[in-house]
Amino acid sequence: MSNPFFKNKGPFSILDILNSLDSKSTAFTTTTKVKDIKDLSSSNNSEITFFHSKKYKDLAQKTKASFCITTESLKNELPTNCVPIIVENVLVSVSKITSKFYPDAVDDDFDNSATYIDETNFKDNVIYGKNVLIGENVSLGTNCKIGHNTIIEKNVSIGDNCSIGSNTIIRNSLISNNVKVLDNCVVGKHGFGFFPNKNKNLRYPHIGIVIIEENCEIGCGSTIDRGSMSNTVIGKNTFLDNQIHVAHNVKIGENSIIAGQVGIAGSSIIGSNVRIGGQAGISGHINVGNNVEIGGGSGVIKNIPDNEKVMGYPAKNIRKFLRDNK
Repeated sequence: MSNPFFKNKGPFSILDILNSLDSKSTAFTTTTKVKDIKDLSSSNNSEITFFHSKKYKDLAQKTKASFCITTESLKNELPTNCVPIIVENVLVSVSKITSKFYPDAVDDDFDNSATYIDETNFKDNVIYGKNVLIGENVSLGTNCKIGHNTIIEKNVSIGDNCSIGSNTIIRNSLISNNVKVLDNCVVGKHGFGFFPNKNKNLRYPHIGIVIIEENCEIGCGSTIDRGSMSNTVIGKNTFLDNQIHVAHNVKIGENSIIAGQVGIAGSSIIGSNVRIGGQAGISGHINVGNNVEIGGGSGVIKNIPDNEKVMGYPAKNIRKFLRDNK
């Protein structure tokens, strides 16, 4: 992925990275430089990636990265072009190195660059309410509306014919044309990513963004977290009801409808033409296929293939669910 809103402080020598990790790996020289840290699928030569679960061994075997933070038990899954860096805790190590490359992505404090919209060049091009603030590196398309007390923080691009409700905060996001984000939403803040580390939780940097494609609607009180190592994506013509949480790295396909109070945990992939009933929960790192229907209140804890209808906890084929609950 590209990181349009966070400046890469690299490159760093591989020895510098090893010293940051206290790794015992030693097969490197000071002339070896690492340009960036990325996930297994998007990393390239002279970059570092990470591999922490056998669930991702297919991706690991195809990675183009030069180095990979991993464990002793997983190192043999890597291709010959990728040198393993053995650590005890992969995700904690990734957090440290990501913070090294992207220190500005660790904290998510309020944007003190924001100013009143009537003091900016947008005042004559946007219909807006009272107390609207705009941050740095923001672009707004034509025929947009912004409600009262809303803050468009730094690093946001909003397309044409968009409507942003009142009391909403948006940052680190690319929003396409004809999108509606209703009242009291939070879009593009960092996700719930941290690791217990002795007596202090270690915050994981989120260097991804939120992408909302055209003709989407985001219901009142919803939260969409930006990606950690990849982007969070809402596909075109997808509608979210009120009070929905979309966690970091989630990808939702086109033409999907998700009812109120649904929670989708990090790095899950939801296909196109999916219907999810109210108060359903999707566990992290789950793949939900195309044309799937998930009944309200269901708990999805494993992958669902295309064209399935499921319900219950754990979610199962709806016919089986109805038989079991006569």
